[in-house]
Amino acid sequence: MRKAPAYNAAKLWRLLRDQRLEGLKFRRQVPLGPHVADFVSFRHRLIIEADGPAHLTSVEYDLARDAWLHSQGFRVLRFPNEMIATDRHGVLSRILEAVTPP
Repeated sequence: MRKAPAYNAAKLWRLLRDQRLEGLKFRRQVPLGPHVADFVSFRHRLIIEADGPAHLTSVEYDLARDAWLHSQGFRVLRFPNEMIATDRHGVLSRILEAVTPP
């Protein structure tokens, strides 16, 4: 995945890398316990997932995975590929909302 990421994951990475989004630092393809997160901000304990078609058939696995990540103190935001492809502003706004204190 790191050498040949899915199209929409690569598109999202272009928006997040090099602290392009309000100076937020993200790493990609980060091993966390038995899982690999698409994008992680350790400072904000936030995981961003780009969900492709495989996630439609792995709902139970994703729920268990998210529960484990929550137990480790992370929040998880999932974005379907269609949203990444068509609503860049909406994706970035939700990420910024997640890191902005109430």
